[in-house]
Parts: sequence; C-alpha cells; structure tokens
Amino acid sequence: MISNLKFNALYISIFLVWLFHVSGMIGILMGYEEWFISLTPVNLAVSLFVILWVEEWKAERLLPLVIPFSIGMIAEILGVNYGFFFGDYTYGENLGPKVLGVPWFIGINWAILTYCSANISRRITKNLTLSSIIAAAIMVTFDVLIELVAPRFDFWEFKNGIIPLRNYISWFAFGFLANFLFQKFNPKGNGVLATNILLAFTLFFLVFVFF
Repeated sequence: MISNLKFNALYISIFLVWLFHVSGMIGILMGYEEWFISLTPVNLAVSLFVILWVEEWKAERLLPLVIPFSIGMIAEILGVNYGFFFGDYTYGENLGPKVLGVPWFIGINWAILTYCSANISRRITKNLTLSSIIAAAIMVTFDVLIELVAPRFDFWEFKNGIIPLRNYISWFAFGFLANFLFQKFNPKGNGVLATNILLAFTLFFLVFVFF
C-alpha cells in the first residue's frame, strides 16, 4: 500500500508539472502572454509542492531546501542592491512580492533548481565534489537559457541589456555551494521527478527563445 501511494504521488506530480508548463506554453502562444506569465509564481509553487509531496514532507529531506533558498536570496539581495556578484540588474513584476528588491520566488527557484540539478548529477556520480560541479554546470546552463527570455517576460533585466561574464561565474560558484551543502545534508531524492521538472522548465523557455 505504501509503495502504491509513493508511485501515485510521483506520477500525479509529474503530470501536474507538465500540465502547468504545457498549458502555459499554449496559452502564451495563443496570445495570452501577459496573463499566463503573471502566474509564474503559481507555477513555481506547484513545482515546490510536488517536491514536498513526493519527499513525504520529511524534515530531514526538506530542511536542506532552506540552504539553497537562503543562499539564493542573500546573493540576489546583495546583487540587486549593491551590484555584487551578478552585475547591474533589477527584477520586474512577474515573479511576485519582493523583499529588498528580490522576489521571494527567486529563492524558491534556487531551491527547486538545486533539488533538480543535485538529484540528476548524483545519478551520474556519487562523489560529492564532482556531483556538485556537474549540478552547478546544469544550473549555469539553465541560466544561460532563461536569460534569453527574462526581459520579455518582465522577470529581470540587466542594465543596457548587457549580461556580464561574472553573472555566469557567480551562478556557478553559488550553484556549487548550494549543491554541495544540499547534497551533504540530503543524500536521497527522486531523480525521476527532478528530471521531469527540469525538462519542463527547459522546454518552456526554449520554446520562447524561438517564438
């Protein structure tokens, strides 16, 4: 019975992730971009919810998510307000309420991306350092993709539209730190769910690089 519940939670979660992303893609392509993009925080909340659901709400699995959330929020607050790490940029209005210029959901995004990249990379290698390097590289690759559409969706924008190299270097550094600590304190996870979430994220933004 317990194994059946886990199976159902996983596959219902995967269905929900793809349902929200595909619905968003179709809605935007049909001309309802403003409305669907304003629901981005809802989409991130659904992704976080299914992670919590599949992980069965266990503190030893979930508390490590606070690590990338905190790292991401602190780095972004310093970045937005003082120009540290990432360059000169500001957040738009489509990622929800802000704290010191940074949307709360950016911290949640850091937590989700760390969860996904960590659970993918440690399927490749069990070495903590190497796995964290691979995971950080995954996060940087995803950032390269999302940077192409972030201004269009009013997520964030760099001054004069120029993204400095240090943005990607900082993403890698903080991604490595977040993954190293996350994996150190959370040795288990669900690679199937993580892969589906990251694929859904990637497909969504990749579509709008071309359309």
